[in-house]
Amino acid sequence: MGLDVSAPDPPELQPHMDVDEYDDVDVQGDEYKREELQTFLEAGAWTQAFTEWADHAKMDEEAFAIACDLDLFAEFDFFWDDFADRVGYHAPGLPEDWREREIHPDIDSWGTVSAINAGLTEFGQIVCDVLETEYIDWEADYEAPDDLPDF
Repeated sequence: MGLDVSAPDPPELQPHMDVDEYDDVDVQGDEYKREELQTFLEAGAWTQAFTEWADHAKMDEEAFAIACDLDLFAEFDFFWDDFADRVGYHAPGLPEDWREREIHPDIDSWGTVSAINAGLTEFGQIVCDVLETEYIDWEADYEAPDDLPDF
């Protein structure tokens, strides 16, 4: 399918945002390296990931336009999870009560809502993958204790 659209601007990561406020992530530690990740996003990771995602996106241009109108791409958050030695993310999404809240006049079906939510989740993972494979060269500071059992 794919999308033939321009990449939106990368989000402005908030260095002091506590990831414990998200229901969908579980991160150990509090050093999220958002400043470094922001630099990587602006240096090309965001655009590279967007191009890769857009080439195979299952989201159509109408759903993409709705996501842009709602400024959902600006609501992404990326952070370093030192314990897991990976980039974590929080993807924005449309709530289950989208119909009652009349979030956008062009949203008229669960199919559109699902396409937007799934597309944003897929894009977030691609951004993490690009950051990890192309930009990040640091290793986790976490060291496992010596008394872990052998399995």
